[in-house]
Amino acid sequence: MLLRNQWTSSVSGAHCHRSSYQLNSLCNGLKPIVSTESPAPIFGTTSKLASDFPATDSYLGKNKVPDLQKIFQKADGLPVHLKRGVPDRLLYRTTMALTIGGTIYCLVALYMASQPRQQK
Repeated sequence: MLLRNQWTSSVSGAHCHRSSYQLNSLCNGLKPIVSTESPAPIFGTTSKLASDFPATDSYLGKNKVPDLQKIFQKADGLPVHLKRGVPDRLLYRTTMALTIGGTIYCLVALYMASQPRQQK
């Protein structure tokens, strides 16, 4: 039976499907119809590789990692999320206040929603 996208081979009863490949006489070696070469670039400019840039550029700035490692690895008994001082404490306390406030608000809203409305 010959269908639009299917070709039946008489060799060992195998079914071969047509797609973007050409079929040879025994349906074992498939050859691409489309070119396997890469297409021409769309834009005329080429991109720069990371190795093309010098190792120390002015836009990189100072490496802060060693300083931060000293701060975070100091054995002072503080948790990591509070090691950087006042800004960390403010952020932590604000987050906790919003979390607790949101929880209380949700519980009040659930309580009010669970109460039946009074008929007037």
